[in-house]
Amino acid sequence: MQFLLRPNTCFLLGSYGLLSAVAFFSLVIGKPLNHGWQLLVTEVIAWIVFWAVMQRPRWFHYLLLPAMLAAPVEIYLRMYFGQGISTHHLGIIVETSPSEAMEFLGHKIWLLLLLVIGLVTWWWALLRAAKATPELEWRHYSRWIVIAVALVGTGIWQYGNSVGIAATPIAPQTKSDASDEDEPESVVVNTETKGIPFVNPQLEQLRLRLVKSPGKLPAWAHIPYSEEVMTQTWPFGLVSYAIDFWMERSYLKQLAEKSRNFRFHATLEGDPTLPQTVLLVIGESSRFDRWSLNGYRRETNPELASESNLVSFKDMVTPVTATRLSVPIIISRKPATMGLKAGFSEKSFLTAYKEAGFKTFWISNQMSFGKFDTPVSAFANEADVTEFLNLGGFTNTSNFDDVLLAPLMRAMQDPRPKKLIVLHTLGNHWNYSHRYPKTFDRWQPSLFGIVDPEYTDLSNKDALNNSYDNSVLYTDHILAEVIQRLKASQQLTSMMYVSDHGQTLYDGDCQLAFHGHNTQFEFHIPSFIWFSDAYQTQFPDKIEQLRKHQQFKLSTENVFHTLVDMGNIHLPDEQPEWSILNSKLKKHIRYVDSNGWTDYDNADITGACHEVITKKPVTKKRKKKSK
Repeated sequence: MQFLLRPNTCFLLGSYGLLSAVAFFSLVIGKPLNHGWQLLVTEVIAWIVFWAVMQRPRWFHYLLLPAMLAAPVEIYLRMYFGQGISTHHLGIIVETSPSEAMEFLGHKIWLLLLLVIGLVTWWWALLRAAKATPELEWRHYSRWIVIAVALVGTGIWQYGNSVGIAATPIAPQTKSDASDEDEPESVVVNTETKGIPFVNPQLEQLRLRLVKSPGKLPAWAHIPYSEEVMTQTWPFGLVSYAIDFWMERSYLKQLAEKSRNFRFHATLEGDPTLPQTVLLVIGESSRFDRWSLNGYRRETNPELASESNLVSFKDMVTPVTATRLSVPIIISRKPATMGLKAGFSEKSFLTAYKEAGFKTFWISNQMSFGKFDTPVSAFANEADVTEFLNLGGFTNTSNFDDVLLAPLMRAMQDPRPKKLIVLHTLGNHWNYSHRYPKTFDRWQPSLFGIVDPEYTDLSNKDALNNSYDNSVLYTDHILAEVIQRLKASQQLTSMMYVSDHGQTLYDGDCQLAFHGHNTQFEFHIPSFIWFSDAYQTQFPDKIEQLRKHQQFKLSTENVFHTLVDMGNIHLPDEQPEWSILNSKLKKHIRYVDSNGWTDYDNADITGACHEVITKKPVTKKRKKKSK
């Protein structure tokens, strides 16, 4: 074993240990680490199995280059965003072009280049050390034992994961301490009958079940392997994220395929050289009655209130209360009653604008990949320019929405005269106190500065609500900043804001919070349209209809048609009766997914939570899904 003390061996094993220690970096910066011991054991076992399969370090060392290059990214994300690399981050890395990277990093690009050179040099030195250390090659027959045990363990785990695991057996009871009613069926009083040798009844029942049909894995055979912990290991967890990334890309391609050949045959009415910018801001988790524009007692919209060219709609609802389901309805002609189905046969209004000669931009402070985000990205990728800026996720500290302002300015300065820009904000998503800077922490007490607040503790109800209102106050500021930039352009500009869904916030005696609960607080959403003086001069009839329909019963199904009308774009099969800017606007049934598709205007609002209960069910009950 003296070879373990040789320089090459120490350098190699020490470097591999350092690479694995990245998984424990949270402890270095004083942050908690979940499942610490289980993570350590999993990493050790993973290394042993990996070494056994590959046999020689010089063979598997090539596979470690991506992990070594990704290690600084992992450390950066853990330091500043409280989480490691995810599927979303891999998507950003893969889809960011060199020019975009240089624009984002600026002069830091040289520091990054030096870091990459250093890491590649380190990897090359380790490769040479691996080739010079034949003693680390696993030639002993124990290698095959490890591989066999790993295969058997994987098979058992997969079986239990697919079929299920039986509950832990209950200890047998005797007649003296158990009644006939609560005596387990597996208890056998007689252990021998007419000279027949004793047979364990539980094992015999298990054998018979396995012979007849596959049964659940017995509790004693359960393997305490956790996929969640495995994804936290380093470098092996990267493989899980790579697989997830590939699956999400495949799903994204599948969704896009449904509408690949679709065309609106849209045309622009008017001068194609006249500079014009149309903007859609998609809000997140914002509710109607927390906006002072809509009568809330707290002044949560002080800046927007000063805008005279702003019309806030008083009765807009969303059919579903989950982002991945609601946004497709907002930006396409997807009917509300198809809202729970993945994909759609048509494209979004982005493509209609492109066909009419507009350059289109999708700038997002949300995630690009994942079960909650990929359905939205399928539409976002229709844009000429797509940017996803969120590195911190939803529940961890992330960028504030002001990160959208610089890309917005770049889009507005694009030389193309006609532009459509979509801003997808993080808005008022939980954790509310992470959605705004300290200067907007107006109402106290709040959850600001608390790393992991206990949101189910009703003693935090006031702090939770104050933080939510503070996040609305910051949203007001961001939207006002966007409007100021549109004003400064001196162009024909217009903007629509609509939230994807609302929130329930322990209102009154209601014991519910967040969304997915079929409450009025979640269906009734804030929405408004702002327009420049130049736009009003150019389209006075549209503005007249806009003001006329401020109190109209609206749904996010109206948004697509309104936005197309806003750009003065026409479709061969256009439906002006759905546009808020059109005199032909008609009332329609506003379906919401509340225990089945429910007519919102023919429903009762009941209980402390203001649950929407249908008077006449439209469809049978469907399973509710929430982000």
